[in-house]
Amino acid sequence: MYKSYIKRAIDIVLSFIGGIVLLPVFLIVAVAIYIDDPGPVLFKQNRIGKNKEIFVLHKFRSMRLKTPDIPTHLLSDPDQYITRVGKVIRKFSLDELPQIYDILIGKMSIIGPRPALWNQDDLVEERDKYGANDVRPGLTGLAQISGRDELEIPVKAKYDGEYVKKLNEGGWKAFRMDLTCFFGTIMIVLKSDGVVEGGTGEINKKNEEDN
Repeated sequence: MYKSYIKRAIDIVLSFIGGIVLLPVFLIVAVAIYIDDPGPVLFKQNRIGKNKEIFVLHKFRSMRLKTPDIPTHLLSDPDQYITRVGKVIRKFSLDELPQIYDILIGKMSIIGPRPALWNQDDLVEERDKYGANDVRPGLTGLAQISGRDELEIPVKAKYDGEYVKKLNEGGWKAFRMDLTCFFGTIMIVLKSDGVVEGGTGEINKKNEEDN
């Protein structure tokens, strides 16, 4: 019941309310982006959705026009592509706000595995091991409150699998997991924890350096 109906109802209600309440923030961010680097304020990108179907994800543009369409951690020098406003909105995850629309139309959920890039085959393959490609991707999820950019792909996929396992159990366990991810995300965004531009697997790298 929770997975099939209640979770979707919560997504619709919260995304609708969020879109109205955050409208002033949308306008301020959009104007700031355009002034800093004239051009489209929204960035559209093909992502992997439920059952590995491709959908168009919406974000505020935080990088310069003509930036290569590859994961940020694969760019040789990601900082050269990120705009001044982009650094701020990425730090506080404001670039993700337009995904409220993707949630409202049913392509995403508020909580779930973060949608992989259309060409991020390594992450998709890892998630297949845990059934994490069989649910709606989320604005945030268990991996995001457990390390974000600092986690290596196999570790991210494992966390996504743990989330899906709880979701499939349904009832209070699934709802409690969503609450944990929701409030955990708020705390992490406020502290800007786990944000590493162009980085993935930073926790492991730090451990190797310490050793």
